[in-house]
Amino acid sequence: MRRSTPFLLAVCTAVAVGVVGCTSDVPGASPSAGPSGAGTGETSKFFVQADHDNELALRTKSATGPADKPWEQALDPKTVDTAKYKKAGPYHLCFSNAGVGNPWRQVGFKNMQAEVKLHPEIKTFTVADAESKDDKQISDITDLLGKGCDALIVSPNTTATLTPAVEQACAKVPVIVFDRGVNTKCPVTFINPIGGYAFGATGAEFLVEKVKPKGKILALRILPGVDVLEARWGAAKVVFDKSDLDVVGVEFTDGDAAKTKTIVSNYLQRFGDIDGIWMDAGATAVAAAEAFEDAGKPFPAIVGEDQQDFLKMWQDKKLTAIAPTYPTYQWRTPVIAALKILNGEAVASPWKLPQPTITQDNLGQYVQADMPPLHYAMCGCATLPGYPKDWGGK
Repeated sequence: MRRSTPFLLAVCTAVAVGVVGCTSDVPGASPSAGPSGAGTGETSKFFVQADHDNELALRTKSATGPADKPWEQALDPKTVDTAKYKKAGPYHLCFSNAGVGNPWRQVGFKNMQAEVKLHPEIKTFTVADAESKDDKQISDITDLLGKGCDALIVSPNTTATLTPAVEQACAKVPVIVFDRGVNTKCPVTFINPIGGYAFGATGAEFLVEKVKPKGKILALRILPGVDVLEARWGAAKVVFDKSDLDVVGVEFTDGDAAKTKTIVSNYLQRFGDIDGIWMDAGATAVAAAEAFEDAGKPFPAIVGEDQQDFLKMWQDKKLTAIAPTYPTYQWRTPVIAALKILNGEAVASPWKLPQPTITQDNLGQYVQADMPPLHYAMCGCATLPGYPKDWGGK
């Protein structure tokens, strides 16, 4: 139900907009990215075989929870007791956000803000935007801990660098981490969909199925050092290393459409043809595909994501494509989890959400002509207050 009491939103810093902008725990090239034309390179230090195997197994498991609310569902849940955190409301909920530097995060943050409005027991929602800077997020967390937060939600900018700040917070308030992880078990729960290994493997397996043996594959990554992105590439590397495909390059795009198009154009000039494009995030998938159009080349088999511009291009141009997803509906779950914790209710830890895949068979269900190009289909936001207008829709 919609809230009927006044709602206070305190924003600690201005919201940044633009293309992907986040820093990395690993300076320079990632150890998992080999030089152009040298195959898949070395295995990333982030790769954990047991986590990889677990995520791939979760792809075939059924979730528990409301059938029409995947953001409240959990896969193979193991719950933790939260009785020690129980307290009476109203509540002051705080959120340390890595940033809103790309469309995925912008859609997700709108989801979170709307979810908060559903809960009148949240009197104050204080948000600190780190603007994709590790040092600022560390400072933000310290600042939030002095503001009387009843619970703290954290979406870390990078993994290792933010771990000490999260551990500091855990000593004072219940902490919920989501989206990107940290190297500590101190948060009450860590919320995300199945994860990066499942995303990366799904896309790579599709290319193995659709591209002829010895076909040339170009892997496009955003940046190194973020656990979920490293996991995506780590799983894809496993698939490619077992295949007959030729990975001719692994390149970082910084999530920039112009840079993505330039990289793809350069590879087409160098190799003549590229048969498949694998991406660790689909925000620039349209730019990658457009490089083939500009060069007068046939579209390759391509891995995108659930962004509307890609889904519409896929449908209109009849691409050979797949869209693994990292659903933005996950931005609703930390608010729900925080309230459960403050009510002393058990929560799943970790809290693994379903991670659907868009294929040719179900593409039509997710193309939304009334939503903007940079909107993500898996937002789970259609019933939220302000939809579709607040998400840029008609």
